[in-house]
Amino acid sequence: MYEATAHDHITLTGARENNLKEVSLRIPKGRLTVFTGVSGSGKSSVVFDTIAVESQRQLNETFTWFVRNRLPKYERPHADAIEDLAPAIVVDQKPIGGHSRSTVGTMTDIYSVIRVLFSRHGTPSAGPATAYSFNDPSGMCPECAGLGRTVRPDYDRILDPAKSLADGAILFPPFAAGTWQGQTYTNTTDLDPHKPVRDFTAAERRFLLRGHPRGRKVSVDNTGGARDIDFEGLADRFERLYLHRDLSALSQRTRDLVQGFLVEGRCPACAGARLNPAALASRVNGLNIADCARMEVTDLIAELGRVDDPVAGPVARAAVAALERVEAIGLGYLSLDRETSTLSGGEGQRLKMVRHLGSSLTGMTYIFDEPSVGLHPRDVGRLGDLLLRLRDKGNTVLVVEHDPDVIAIADHVVDMGPAAGSHGGLVVFEGTPEALRAADTLTGRSLRRASSVKEHPREPVGDTWIKGADLHNLQDVSVRVPTGVLTAVTGVAGSGKSSLVSEVFTAQHPDAVVVDQSAIGISGRSTPATYLGIMDRVRALFARHTGAEPGLFSFNSSGACESCQGRGIIYSDLAFMDPVTTTCEACEGRRFKPEVLRLTVGGRSVVDVLDMTAEQALAFLADFPDPAVRRRLGALRDVGLTYLTLGQPLSTLSGGERQRIKLATQLHRTGTTYVLDEPTTGLHMADIDGLLALLDRLVDAGNTVLVVEHNLDVVKHADWVIDLGPDGGKHGGRVVFEGTPRELLAAEGSFTAEHLRRAVAA
Repeated sequence: MYEATAHDHITLTGARENNLKEVSLRIPKGRLTVFTGVSGSGKSSVVFDTIAVESQRQLNETFTWFVRNRLPKYERPHADAIEDLAPAIVVDQKPIGGHSRSTVGTMTDIYSVIRVLFSRHGTPSAGPATAYSFNDPSGMCPECAGLGRTVRPDYDRILDPAKSLADGAILFPPFAAGTWQGQTYTNTTDLDPHKPVRDFTAAERRFLLRGHPRGRKVSVDNTGGARDIDFEGLADRFERLYLHRDLSALSQRTRDLVQGFLVEGRCPACAGARLNPAALASRVNGLNIADCARMEVTDLIAELGRVDDPVAGPVARAAVAALERVEAIGLGYLSLDRETSTLSGGEGQRLKMVRHLGSSLTGMTYIFDEPSVGLHPRDVGRLGDLLLRLRDKGNTVLVVEHDPDVIAIADHVVDMGPAAGSHGGLVVFEGTPEALRAADTLTGRSLRRASSVKEHPREPVGDTWIKGADLHNLQDVSVRVPTGVLTAVTGVAGSGKSSLVSEVFTAQHPDAVVVDQSAIGISGRSTPATYLGIMDRVRALFARHTGAEPGLFSFNSSGACESCQGRGIIYSDLAFMDPVTTTCEACEGRRFKPEVLRLTVGGRSVVDVLDMTAEQALAFLADFPDPAVRRRLGALRDVGLTYLTLGQPLSTLSGGERQRIKLATQLHRTGTTYVLDEPTTGLHMADIDGLLALLDRLVDAGNTVLVVEHNLDVVKHADWVIDLGPDGGKHGGRVVFEGTPRELLAAEGSFTAEHLRRAVAA
């Protein structure tokens, strides 16, 4: 383990970011420190907004001004002093995203190593490593440009074969009979306009779609009178106008219209492999590079281990070492050709870790944001081993985390609280995990609490079915989903839970309300009031009682302070210095013009209302009945966000708070089915009690709730459990258990049952 020196702590003095209240800390270097606390207590404000930002800001200062102008600019955090920092590497929960050319292989750089392997050992060789890249012209499939799929006009939608050209066989409106472009096809002398298209000969159909190789003329009438133009085949014209150009230049209406006449499918030339024939012809041990990319990581490790050529062997071993790191973090079921845009947040975060596990750098500070997100309890142990490996290489590891198993392996724990928002921002505990369990804090009490499975689950009022699910790794799954109860769908990562519920179930039951892990659209102007649709009602209320225009009560419209344009702050980019944000002196950070603040309802200005919490706003609006506003404010209360003010920028909310505010927008619907994808993401153990109470209210109101979840407290509380597995990837995709949580305790062959038994016995 890392040996302490004179500068053996990161020292933080008087931190005031967001809701922090003069926080001072000494964080041991070379140790694994876990930051805990309820959502909104200030964990991320300490770790990310203060320590990480200052480390990256100071590191950027070491570069020349020319380089610094091209790097992200960080504002100095609000703190008296931050001392003895090390360079920080942040592994956050932000979705990897990426376009269709970004895959697991390209993101981890493993595909680059395999390209080198094929360039040296593949027979027949296609050339250098770039000749095996689907992102390089020398390697990509010429038909699909390396995407593996093509977008083509769907002529079954564009043409009605039962009709003649004169009777409207062309269904695409811009080319329809009667339009000047449609005259191209009804006026040509090479086709009979009154003959049904299905009766065309092959030559006539070819002429309709592609024209004549030597060209033809056709007479059309338009505003300038009759004139002869070159005949252009229907397919050639459609592709020229709508495929081989930038569609963003067209109106949204036109883009939507064209989309209805397109079909996307696997590229017929490369069969989805993305590469040209020369690259696909090259083989190593009988496999081409696309075969390798399609294999699960676990299988690819075994395959590359068979390469013993003296030249290619070292390259293969380098690829195997990187693949084993992917397998070690529980992602052995992924394939290198999996697009990064399809990865869950937890999968993406763990893949980011892979890039650092092979690094030989030491003395770094690694900062992780809830790395256990999306992990089954079985895989949390593997995660802990990886965090300890990073620490033992001589690094400082800081982790924001709620999972008890991660907290248990920490060398040092910092508990933030005592509550959330304005009631948090303080350090309520520092010490070892053992001491935390005995502490009188919300986290300490939650760690000591024992719970058992639900003794009396609800009886279903009926059932619905998922039938013949075979998407991804699902193996023809048909399973009953009881209605009128809370059902938890469980299983290890990659077992097929999200495929079964978020894709197949929602496709078969399109009326279901889906609350997934996707990010909510936010900007510096987004607030709970605007996101929930409350602000429109508040503006209308003030306009009605004051006689002013509604836009005057919006900081995004005519009521905005002219100095800061309604932001409340002035952002100064000082070019060769750090940017500075200051409170607007004209409006004192209140965002509105002075004359707006003089207009009141019930003695309160619109700013006063935005400074209210949900509870306070409910009390204020009691004298001004508006059922829609009361329902939406009540939803904010129901998801445990009563401490948020209506005007707090959404950009300052934690991940758990954003998840719950998204749920709040859907709570007004009854008599329906809710699908929630890991709703405990970002939630403290104490917050989960509030979530379970909310789910109970949804079910008791006549709804069916289907939850994809790893958290064992949710599993214990469910009325019904569907467990998928037994493992991930090709070893999963089957239902291994259906029944109540108590019946799950006795189930064999289920990792979920095994860990549930441990949790109940603890």
